[in-house]
Amino acid sequence: MRIAIVGGALQGMEAVLLAKAAGYETIVLDRKPGAPAMSLCDEPINLDPTKDPEGALRIFQGCDAVIPACEEMDLLKVLDGMKDRMGVPLLFDLASYNISSSKNRSNEIMASVGVPLPRPWPDCGFPAIVKPASQSGSIGVSVAYNEDDVKRGLETVKALHDEPVIQEFVHGKSVSIEVIGNGTKATSYVTTEVCLDFNYDCKMVRCNPNIMSQDDCDLFGKIGIDVAEAIGLNALMDVEAILTPRGLRVLEIDARIPSQTPAAIQAATGINLLEELVTTALGKPAGRGSTGGCAVYRHIYLKNGELRSSGEKEFGHVVRPRFEPGLFGSENSITDYEPGKDEWHATLISTGRTEQEADEKAAACISKALDECSLDEFLDGTPEMI
Repeated sequence: MRIAIVGGALQGMEAVLLAKAAGYETIVLDRKPGAPAMSLCDEPINLDPTKDPEGALRIFQGCDAVIPACEEMDLLKVLDGMKDRMGVPLLFDLASYNISSSKNRSNEIMASVGVPLPRPWPDCGFPAIVKPASQSGSIGVSVAYNEDDVKRGLETVKALHDEPVIQEFVHGKSVSIEVIGNGTKATSYVTTEVCLDFNYDCKMVRCNPNIMSQDDCDLFGKIGIDVAEAIGLNALMDVEAILTPRGLRVLEIDARIPSQTPAAIQAATGINLLEELVTTALGKPAGRGSTGGCAVYRHIYLKNGELRSSGEKEFGHVVRPRFEPGLFGSENSITDYEPGKDEWHATLISTGRTEQEADEKAAACISKALDECSLDEFLDGTPEMI
């Protein structure tokens, strides 16, 4: 199986990791020759499909499937426009992506199928979250404690040429679940916990059976299926929510391959969401059962003599990374670490039969990294408010 991955940044690295775990050969196309996933794949190709669509098409026709690992709308439209000429599945659904790219539109659809959402402002009072409707991750997101904060948040959103969404700031555990649909029916997979740094950027993903109660996991899975079927999802999406003391509150959906959570799921359970996506597109879902293990997927970086936790945006600065199983005692890693190097990044993946074992192994990796770098302290940032 030969997979073309379009985009060599965070999502591209995720796609290569999953493809290699599935035994697939990987090609990465990116307009930037130094894109991180280019050093991880089997065949890097420096090409921009928006400028050379016929060259890209010839490459795609020699593959078994194509997956966009990017969020540039002009590129996604070009790929969608050539899908009928590829002769192989395009593992992406532009219509669903357009819905998920607008928080206002996706909130309307989620509300229509009874999904529990944060209350809108001003009914919710303070603190509130001000965020742009069409950006991904933590871009343009701010916490408002008063009217002046709301005004500043709106100015930030306006500077991004976007529409604002203002909602209740919900407190609790940040969780995610992936869903794959075939245009009519959908299947939900495994709940993960997403741990944030001080910039509300993902620094770590934990996957184990104790993230939530079984009732909450079942409800979360049903929410994912209901939303996917409501939008006619014909690809992969993730659903992000907060488990509050009053129950789940869904924040957003994203109809594209996520970064981080699928790798944690694969390490913990053996369920490979890229493999599931490929086989679903070919009409024969793999349907692998979970092995029932646990995993911790964690970003760290060394800079200015300090070892810190890293959000995914900081990890995106990794230079010519490689996979290195065993680094600092991890099961696997994505890294540009070299002994004696004064600046490096690493994603460490630790697994265990139990939650405690996985957590202890992840902590031991940090201790070993400190020893290797002759440092005494690991700086682990957290959001200003949880």
